[in-house]
Amino acid sequence: MLNRVTVKPAPMIDPFGRTIDYLRVSVTDRCDFRCVYCMAENMTFLPKKDLLSLEELDRLCSAFIAKGTRKLRLTGGEPLVRKEVMTLFRSLSRHLDSGALDELTLTTNGSQLKRHAADLAACGVRRINVSLDTLDADKFRTITRWGNLQDVLDGIDAALAAGIHVKINAVALKGVNEAEIEDLIIWAHGKGMDISFIEVMPLGDIEPLRLDQYLPLSVVRARLMDRWTLQESSYRTGGPARYVTVSETGGRVGFITPMTHNFCESCNRVRITCTGTLYMCLGQDDAADLRAPLRASEADDLLYSAIDQAISRKPKGHDFVIDRRTNRPSVTRHMSTTGG
Repeated sequence: MLNRVTVKPAPMIDPFGRTIDYLRVSVTDRCDFRCVYCMAENMTFLPKKDLLSLEELDRLCSAFIAKGTRKLRLTGGEPLVRKEVMTLFRSLSRHLDSGALDELTLTTNGSQLKRHAADLAACGVRRINVSLDTLDADKFRTITRWGNLQDVLDGIDAALAAGIHVKINAVALKGVNEAEIEDLIIWAHGKGMDISFIEVMPLGDIEPLRLDQYLPLSVVRARLMDRWTLQESSYRTGGPARYVTVSETGGRVGFITPMTHNFCESCNRVRITCTGTLYMCLGQDDAADLRAPLRASEADDLLYSAIDQAISRKPKGHDFVIDRRTNRPSVTRHMSTTGG
């Protein structure tokens, strides 16, 4: 058998001098929710035969780690609905043990977290993001279309009990959860969790219309400042959130603002879909096929070359805009296709 690593790979530096050391990998496009800002109600998912195998995902992630990836996040869809996905976590944990990887984490809707939390902790997962937009059970069902709030709350408690730090991600939705934002902060901080708010992004054709959902976080922040003292924080997790500390609660609130404030100048991230397509920018359509070089040889030379060529095309930033004349999304693929 050929040795897979035949050359020492070069680190990933994009055309603007940014070191690319954060990889987000979608292990499936499937999800057990149909959140109104993420998916159409009647989604057509990829045939399972088109997905990379768990072994291929491991090899692909390992190639990026060899090229300097220090943070690896598994996403979806919902990553925990992928059959036998815990075998991938167990395998990738070897890179934590060796010191080649600083962090192995995931973003989840929390629906399957109760039964996987202990195993995730055993694999070295120390921090996760849970997507949760409301604490109202009826509203939760409306937003997710299919979800059960109590399953998510039980999953969060299981993760906390396993020693995993949980950060809540909430999409700010005009007229839906904007009156709950302060309550979400109080609840999260009461459990020792950070919480980040995210502006709705123009990805994929969905109903309702984007303009009906969009709530600028500049408005949210101004409202919070009327009640609380917000202190700027230097805390960073490697992602796009910019944090403040709420003096009255002692907890952190993050703001992810792809619409009102472009955070691309410090972007260190790329994304891979469950079919092996590499997107250098969430808000651009340029992509590279990594499945072909992955399968063309047992050695990783072709794969490294394809990664290098892709990184050399990483754009300076995204061009997110909600088209107020046509309501067309900036990018036609759904968020679940690229990975959350």
